[in-house]
Amino acid sequence: MSGHNRWTKIKRQKEAMGASKGNLFTKIIKEITVASRMGGGDPDGNARLRSALIAAKGANMPNDTIQRAIKKGTGELEGVSYEEITYEGRGPGGVAIVIECLTDNRNRTFGEIRTIFTKGGGAIGEPNSATYMFDRRGVITVNDTTEDAVMEVALDAGALDVQPGDDDGSFTVLTEPNEVHKVAGALEKGNFKVVEAKSKYLPQNPITLDAEKGAKMLALVEKFEDNDDVQNVYANFEIPDDVMEQIDG
Repeated sequence: MSGHNRWTKIKRQKEAMGASKGNLFTKIIKEITVASRMGGGDPDGNARLRSALIAAKGANMPNDTIQRAIKKGTGELEGVSYEEITYEGRGPGGVAIVIECLTDNRNRTFGEIRTIFTKGGGAIGEPNSATYMFDRRGVITVNDTTEDAVMEVALDAGALDVQPGDDDGSFTVLTEPNEVHKVAGALEKGNFKVVEAKSKYLPQNPITLDAEKGAKMLALVEKFEDNDDVQNVYANFEIPDDVMEQIDG
């Protein structure tokens, strides 16, 4: 999905410049809080927390902010209790969309997600109306290495595959969902630079969009990601580079 990946890199650059950093911090803080509540505040014994801390480090989140989130999760500080909810639906061009949320108000979040779907030219669906079009995989991103080096350690640790990144010198390691943290731990012990480790929905058969539907789809995804309750958005579309250039223009 080169066009889609290109848009994702633009979004990451905006986050790095601070355009979306407040929103990004909110999402990471929620994840740290929930991970600490479910598995405790020690990252050595809590794989989900380790993954959240990788994201926090990548976003340059201050350590005192991280520690407050952990303490809220463990109950050492008063905090909000978040619920994990997944919504599914369709977007422009029939694109399947899966949205993972953390919320303290299920009714509010449902109403907001439904409204974003409707205004963006899509429709919210029933459970399993979109997830069947994706594979659930553990996804680990590593930098500053070679394919042979990362492949040797990753496959020995139980990874399914190693793929080159998007022309940025990174590599993507794919695992079964319940193996992602084990493999990431093996890579960290091997002194590889792990910049992401989480379970994701990977599209099976992406839909290629033209400029009109592509622009609408990108705008819809951005609306979802601007919502503080939305943690992850997955969609089975791709936009060719030449079409992406039309949209950028």
